[in-house]
Amino acid sequence: MSQAADFRIDTREDTLVAVLTGDWTAVHMGRASLRLAQALAGAPSAAIDLSRVGRFDTSGAFAVLKAGRLSVTEATTVASPEIVRLLRMVDTATQAPPTETSKRHPIYAAFDKLGRGVIDIGVSIFDINVFNGHLLTALGRAILNPRRIRWAAAFSLAERAGLDAIPVVATTTFFIGAVVGLMGANLLRQFGAQVFAVELIGISVLREFNVLITALLLAGRSASSFAAEIGSMKMNQEIDAMRVLGVDPFDALVFPRFLALLFTIPLLVFVATIAGLAGGLMVTTTVLDLSPSIFFQRLVDNVGINHFWVGMSKGPVMAVVIAGIGCRQGLDVGGDVESLGRHVTTAVVQAIFAAILIDAVFALIYMQLNV
Repeated sequence: MSQAADFRIDTREDTLVAVLTGDWTAVHMGRASLRLAQALAGAPSAAIDLSRVGRFDTSGAFAVLKAGRLSVTEATTVASPEIVRLLRMVDTATQAPPTETSKRHPIYAAFDKLGRGVIDIGVSIFDINVFNGHLLTALGRAILNPRRIRWAAAFSLAERAGLDAIPVVATTTFFIGAVVGLMGANLLRQFGAQVFAVELIGISVLREFNVLITALLLAGRSASSFAAEIGSMKMNQEIDAMRVLGVDPFDALVFPRFLALLFTIPLLVFVATIAGLAGGLMVTTTVLDLSPSIFFQRLVDNVGINHFWVGMSKGPVMAVVIAGIGCRQGLDVGGDVESLGRHVTTAVVQAIFAAILIDAVFALIYMQLNV
């Protein structure tokens, strides 16, 4: 049975002897160590009697050594051989010299950080290739046997990742189209060509802003969601349980999320296009006094359908990249919450950067093709 740590002070041959009783452990010691230190503070010589101690751990040993200001010898300590060995171990540890900290030159530290960054980039490229290879394997299995596809999970994720995002996508692109129309009208009015604001709205919305704004919103909404969901399952060892049961996580978790974004991003880009044109129509109608019929007639005559297909062609690539980044970061999560938060943040940042980079690459390609 556990007993609280306590002691009494005896005098033996002009020497103060502290007789310790109870359990001198980190749990049961309490303030007994402070009272022991105060009792032995003014004594010229003191001894410790540990023969009546129950449980004894390193915390109790450190408290005894610190209170008595003595070394571990048979003359000063009455205890069992086990307690004496523990006291000697703690005494040796407390008297060990401090570890010297190495001071590195700032230039060396900078090159070390640069080198580690290069290695991390190489490791990331290797991990991306492994992930893509595994995903292509899952795609091949799905093509050979479509019954392996988890359609219920794919459509459920499509609703959460796509259909639920329609309001925020439509609202954002509506105001983007309105801002572009207002800026174009004010700028072109200086040259008496404010009517060309219709072409500016049509080309910018159909070709760039519809898919770019959609991709950025999905990067912050879906990529973070995918990373958090899969990362939580990784932390709870649910993915390990899937592998034990013979279920490939790519078939059960990754591939349905790819299908979900592939299904929904054309719809979201179309909604963004309509909303952006509506915002531009509102500005041209109120600021430039152009009728809706003139607005749409100039779109058909001077803008054309090619710009719409250019914008739509970027959608599937954006979907694949955003879903891939979110799922890969989720699979890389470790076993703690800090790792989960770090990978979710990384997923959002990488997805936004990838969306802007892909849009720039498409712009260069179509410029060279004169499309």
